Amino acid sequence: MADIVIDRVVKEFGSFRALQEVSLTVNDGEFVALLGPSGCGKTTLLRIIAGLETQTSGRVVIGGQDVSDLAPRKRGLAMVFQNYAVFPHMTVFENVAFGLRMQKASQADVKRKVERAAALLHIESYLDRYPAKLSGGQRQRVAVARALAVEPAVLLMDEPLSNLDALLRLEMRTELKAVLREAGTTTIYVTHDQTEAMGLADRIAVMYGGKIDQIGSPLEIYATPATRFVGGFIGSPPMNFIKVACSGGTARIGEAALPCPMAGKDLELGLRGEDAALSPNGSGIPFDVRVVEPMGSHLLLTGAIDGQLARIVAPPTAKVNAGERVGLNVDPSRVTWIDGSTGRAIARA
Repeated sequence: MADIVIDRVVKEFGSFRALQEVSLTVNDGEFVALLGPSGCGKTTLLRIIAGLETQTSGRVVIGGQDVSDLAPRKRGLAMVFQNYAVFPHMTVFENVAFGLRMQKASQADVKRKVERAAALLHIESYLDRYPAKLSGGQRQRVAVARALAVEPAVLLMDEPLSNLDALLRLEMRTELKAVLREAGTTTIYVTHDQTEAMGLADRIAVMYGGKIDQIGSPLEIYATPATRFVGGFIGSPPMNFIKVACSGGTARIGEAALPCPMAGKDLELGLRGEDAALSPNGSGIPFDVRVVEPMGSHLLLTGAIDGQLARIVAPPTAKVNAGERVGLNVDPSRVTWIDGSTGRAIARA
């Protein structure tokens, strides 16, 4: 078993608290992404799990063993960094074999495990080459193969694809997901890229301000964000937040009426751009179109709802022009209501 339990971990740098009692359980064989903006604490948390940083308080438990005070090499894990960190003076074979050599594995084991890891990452034909003769994507495959060759209980990855161009990132993301599913390795993956997190992870922990705002499957987090931050950080375009007043269980925007959960002025309507459909007769929520951007698969409409910025996704064949006022039909079950005073979502009935 290689489950990971992060139990009320706090990290302070002088008077600055980088992590605020973070707790998280990663199940055996699960892929969890730590997602958030720069400075939210995700890399600090990963380094504490790896043993490269020491927590101020709290515990890290791997496979039922408290490893909080163990050296990194005794934690049964491997790590892949943002930079490839391959050794230029070694062949690909020796790069992949490096961890196994440190473990004093037999030559037969080294050969077998290197060839298996190379096959998983499709780098078998490069084993005799030196890194200088590899592309960036190939070097990143070498780094991942080196980590997998030691058959770690846990694999930690810190923005491993961010140095690759967009097409290579897409290719590596697809391969990485298939490889890790086959290997069955428990994985924690740090990224600021929501597309990577959504595409790769079984669950995503969205971090903000040194704490986890929400953890759930990609679809759960996308459809039902727990906070304004999560809704605004996940999705392209991000969720729209429109301030409305609720009275008698109804929020009115123009001539449209939506059932709302609580009375008060500090209420925000959270609406995904693709969850608003253009009304054929102009009824519904009034939307003043300012910019129309053809994106191939859809039109991205930027404008205003009740004077507040909003972005709406429309079909590519829609006939919409900048300067028009159109109507939007909204399914109330697809709406997220946010308490404006706390920034947290109000539970759906």
